[in-house]
Amino acid sequence: MEIGLQSEEIYISNKPVDFRKSIDGLCSLIVEDMQKKPGNGVYVFYNKNLNRIKVLGWHRNGFAMIYKRLESGKFFVRACKDNIQIDSEQLNWLLTGIDWKLMRPVECKNNTYF
Repeated sequence: MEIGLQSEEIYISNKPVDFRKSIDGLCSLIVEDMQKKPGNGVYVFYNKNLNRIKVLGWHRNGFAMIYKRLESGKFFVRACKDNIQIDSEQLNWLLTGIDWKLMRPVECKNNTYF
């Protein structure tokens, strides 16, 4: 199922967040902590146990939030000084539970990808 949260700007928060926050609370964090406009990107938030993720973005005429909980394991995100910008492929790897930092598309000699 395609949700349609697409943006050239996808950011991972630089610290874990309180998962009681919903759309309005996360929008406040985007403005205050990330210094961004909530409607101009897709934003990824994670809990301190790294087993839950919320993805917030603008979808046509309002905000949409995706919430994912891993049944086992942890998401490959870590707190750091700055917010991390990723692309849509890296976001898909992250949501799958794959270490997105290690993944790279395979390029062959004629510039096609597998």
